[in-house]
Amino acid sequence: MDYARRIQQLPRYLFAELDAAKQQARQRGVDVIDLGVGDPDLPTPRHIVEALARGARDPSTHQYPSYEGDLEFREAVARMYRRVHGVRLDPHREVIALIGSKEGIAHAPLAFINPGERVLVPDPGYPVYRASTILAGGRPVEMPLREKNGFLPDLSKVRGGARLMFLNYPNNPTAAVAPRGFLREAVDFCRDRGVHLLHDFAYGEMGFDVRPPSVLSVPGARDAAVEFHSLSKTYCMTGWRLGFAVGNAELLAGLLKVKTNIDSGAFRAVQRAGIAALNGPRGPARKSLGVYRERRDLFVEGLRRLGLRFHPPRATFYVWVRVPRGSTSLGFSGRLLEGVGVVATPGVGFGRHGEGYVRFSLTKPRERIREALERMEDVLGAPKARQ
Repeated sequence: MDYARRIQQLPRYLFAELDAAKQQARQRGVDVIDLGVGDPDLPTPRHIVEALARGARDPSTHQYPSYEGDLEFREAVARMYRRVHGVRLDPHREVIALIGSKEGIAHAPLAFINPGERVLVPDPGYPVYRASTILAGGRPVEMPLREKNGFLPDLSKVRGGARLMFLNYPNNPTAAVAPRGFLREAVDFCRDRGVHLLHDFAYGEMGFDVRPPSVLSVPGARDAAVEFHSLSKTYCMTGWRLGFAVGNAELLAGLLKVKTNIDSGAFRAVQRAGIAALNGPRGPARKSLGVYRERRDLFVEGLRRLGLRFHPPRATFYVWVRVPRGSTSLGFSGRLLEGVGVVATPGVGFGRHGEGYVRFSLTKPRERIREALERMEDVLGAPKARQ
């Protein structure tokens, strides 16, 4: 097949290959424990499901929705940002609904990038930042996230101009949380250089030991920044495909112009469910976070017994782990899957600076996590053997 050059330029998508490897293992009869996918295993809270059901039964939701999202949904987003992050938003100009935050992130470069223009992307990072830049004709420029810097990019090392900068904190895959001081540095960097800052805040309410700051809480951020957010992780709604973008009104207008030519907006019944999530009781989200905290503590204790190197995550449901000496990320994840049926995502799938790490996702019950740790001990042996 003679694909377009932009498709041929896309990097190898290791996650699809990982899915194929998991399926092959299952076909061989392997009991696979999948700690590779960032998809919550907890059910969506009941009051949100009931709001969807009521909305779906209402014929007024069955027609085309507005491109920017129902005003009631945007108002709910604005109320949540004021309550949780101390940020005031104009729901008419500074909030738009998305069909999941991934959709907005993928479409944003189409609004702002001309062929050949540079886009600063974190490495390792969510692959959509790089892929969407390539599909828009831009040139991705890596910002390495190194362990010695707390997995924050060193902005003093950035050379040359750029049109966009992607950031993501709390971070996927490293689980790092950016302090407000770094976000202030990033805002100043972008304002001084005329760079549009796109902050992926999908894990913004998933802080265990810290409240992750919104970039919009930084003075002057609205001059340069848009923040992408999602209901997927906080409310266990990954399959519902509902998110939003907030911030600079002119940047949102550009994104909205792309959306009006590509999609027809989020189903209004799903938006009503989103309103129920954002306006509803906080107990279910706190309960989910508590479950992930317990799983984190269990997994961290097990990794210590195994002698593996890692930083205990303060947010997200990921654990970013160094592979044993002499291994590669692909080699180690392959040993775990082929040897004991445990799935970890190879770090190199998030970019070349992810080499030497794997990502575990805490989206399985405690008993399965405990079993995965026991199986890993069979592969790794005693810690002394790895030193």
